[in-house]
Amino acid sequence: MTTNYLEIYDATAEDEKFALVYKWMWQEPLSFFKELREKRPILVTPKATIITRFADVTDVLNLPKIFTVALYLPKMGNGIYLMAHDDDALHTREKSMMQSLLNRDDLPAVRSMIANIAQNILAQANGKLEIVNQYCRMVPAGLVQDYFGLTGVDKAELIDWSYWNQYNTFHNQPFDLIPAEKKQFIEQQQNRVSKSLGIYIAELMARRKLAIALERADLWQALVCKLQILLRQLQGKKHEPLRDDIVTRMLRNHFAEAMDLDLKRLGVNAGGLLIGAIETTSQAVAQAIQFLLQHPDYLAQARTKAALADPAEFDGLIWEVLRFVPIAPYLFRQTAETYVVGQGQDYATTIPAQSYVLIATQSAMFDPAAFDHPDEIRAQRNWYHYFHFGFGSHECLGRYIGMVMIPEMVRHVVLQNNLAAVAPIDYKSGPFPEEYQLHWQ
Repeated sequence: MTTNYLEIYDATAEDEKFALVYKWMWQEPLSFFKELREKRPILVTPKATIITRFADVTDVLNLPKIFTVALYLPKMGNGIYLMAHDDDALHTREKSMMQSLLNRDDLPAVRSMIANIAQNILAQANGKLEIVNQYCRMVPAGLVQDYFGLTGVDKAELIDWSYWNQYNTFHNQPFDLIPAEKKQFIEQQQNRVSKSLGIYIAELMARRKLAIALERADLWQALVCKLQILLRQLQGKKHEPLRDDIVTRMLRNHFAEAMDLDLKRLGVNAGGLLIGAIETTSQAVAQAIQFLLQHPDYLAQARTKAALADPAEFDGLIWEVLRFVPIAPYLFRQTAETYVVGQGQDYATTIPAQSYVLIATQSAMFDPAAFDHPDEIRAQRNWYHYFHFGFGSHECLGRYIGMVMIPEMVRHVVLQNNLAAVAPIDYKSGPFPEEYQLHWQ
């Protein structure tokens, strides 16, 4: 049965229209967005404007000073992290610095690291696992410790810190349909974890900096470092020898004073690695696994491709799956000035300053203008048309890490024999699932 979304929308009371659209975007995105692309590519609702075509989506995401991330500011310490900055010196400087440290030459080693962590968890599971918490969150938490270098803390705390920061920033915005009490609770949780995360990062950076001084044979700092190690041992904490991880790379570098990269700024960026790595990865992996289990033909294809020595075909299949079940159907922005979207088209729409804009990236990934036969899963798509890691200046800092981590995590699960779900959850009901039981033989 075909739903005439726009006919229903136009007949709905003004104060109920956005709630209806919000539900469709999360629960029926493919059919709803298809109708919008064909009949009303830019939908102006009482709460937010929705942009659905590939050309317009890429246009607005390439205009960060107009379509801004101002809504991030109160969620990110009023601009403490580079993600809350639009095309300015801090954003360019710190993102460039971090991308150089996240060396793409590391990717084979990162994939191998992910494989080892994943295999160990699955081997210890004895054929049954609550996949979200025990696997989808735990594997990236292992990478955060082993590759990013956020050591000396329990993985459960890393997961908690990532969860609430992600939830408050991306799913507790003015247009999200959440009761006021829950909004406040989410904010309180982020405030709670931000305090403990800040204390941990400060201690980590100081401890690692002193260890580097010991390595360099700075006698005074070496003495201080030895005393600190002794103190940690008395507290029951093991001394951690230096290794080549991202935090250590940060502190071994000598940045020019003009770059304004002091210990505090480096610590902020170390915390950003954690927050960005765990929860988004977890959701993408869990949703890909659920999709494959619900589509046996594609699961069979995935198992065949997962066994190949070259991971390219399997990776391509997973990115296609994630077009159908992305972690969110849109990116959100707030306009800093008036702008006409779709200039020269019959649907050209003027969006006033200070408007909320929902940029429907999932819709754009089904636009026939960019995707041939978009309703089909084709593992050899053009990667550059995907929006899995965002687009433009705010494209994900760690996208190349994610490009190997997400499919590699899925690969080890689908290789299990007789894989099946036990009472799977419905991801369409909202973000951040809590439980999802799997079993295999």
